Amino acid sequence: MKKLILAALVAVLVLCAASCALADTAKVVEAKTGVTKINSTEWADKFPDVYATYMATEENKEVIDHVAEYPMIATVYEGMAFNTYYGSARGHFYAVEDVQATGRPHKLANCWTCKTADFTHMANEMGVEAYSIPFEDALQNINESMGCYTCHANTPGEGNTVTHLYLAQAMGDDMANVPAQTAVCAQCHVEYYFAPADKSTTLPYTGLAVMNPDDMYAYYEAIDFSDYTNPRTGVRQLKTQHPEFETYMGVGSVHAGMFTCADCHMEKVTREDGTTFKSHALVSPLQSESIKATCAACHADLDSFVHGIQEKMEARTIEIGNKLAELTDKLADAVASGKYTDEQLDAIRALNRKGQWYWDFVFVENSEGAHNSKLDNSCLDKAEALIEEALSLLEI
Repeated sequence: MKKLILAALVAVLVLCAASCALADTAKVVEAKTGVTKINSTEWADKFPDVYATYMATEENKEVIDHVAEYPMIATVYEGMAFNTYYGSARGHFYAVEDVQATGRPHKLANCWTCKTADFTHMANEMGVEAYSIPFEDALQNINESMGCYTCHANTPGEGNTVTHLYLAQAMGDDMANVPAQTAVCAQCHVEYYFAPADKSTTLPYTGLAVMNPDDMYAYYEAIDFSDYTNPRTGVRQLKTQHPEFETYMGVGSVHAGMFTCADCHMEKVTREDGTTFKSHALVSPLQSESIKATCAACHADLDSFVHGIQEKMEARTIEIGNKLAELTDKLADAVASGKYTDEQLDAIRALNRKGQWYWDFVFVENSEGAHNSKLDNSCLDKAEALIEEALSLLEI
């Protein structure tokens, strides 16, 4: 048994070493240089295999209606359009099309932030002014979804480049501590908000040490920010986005120091001549036999291991989400009843706001516990305690 354990550890160290060798630091694009963005189609002949695999994201066409799948969010997200239309993301190929068909209003160009390389370039050349131009005006200059420019600027084949400057600004010196093949994914797979002053896309932290749910909530409290107000309860809500980066890199993550996003979601493909390249089809590790073979050093049955985590996390998230919907309805009744003082209602509203933050941080993170189940369970523990406390105050 000890020999088997030692062999597994050696295998992990070898894999880790291989990963770390590739995990260089990403460059950061230079802004306002006047350069013209090169479209992805112009790189197709030079990198045909990579381009073909990226275009394979077109095959991911399914859209799941989350409002039908999780009825509680019709109540929990009341006050913003997510409570009536919330569809799952399709492949990156469809990002431009999908953002126009969300059923939610898009007034400003900041809604294009993570949907197209063209707007990324626009923001880099114009500065923060780009975020507040009309949504439809920006559309006139959009020709492709995420593309080569998103992760490589105008230099594919020369490593990774962070082109979303708000990530570099949020990370500061810690950019050197984020592997390049994770940093480029972190440009979009993050929690963000639109700064009230200039509508720019902004991340609620300044470095890795405060890139956690507790400090991020404190950040929002310090600037008195909310995404929307529930019309029945008066709770000034936060709408968490998709904090994959913060979750994967967070305390409790088992793999963050070993593997990058690319290691787990971009399988290595071998050409007929024996050379290799990273597939840009962007898959779940469970969809790739070659990635699962790597994981087998520690997880003999990766499918069962991951599904086991996800099933437990999904069940608990739904259970607490239903409690949150119950709290929303009961608080709304309390507001309408006139039996509570403003001070009493505000105390319950504060618990509701914070409880939803922790719950939503898990609900909208796309791995369903697989990236960092320890952090997710901690968030759900806090959410449940806050919701229960709020419900107890409504039983006066």
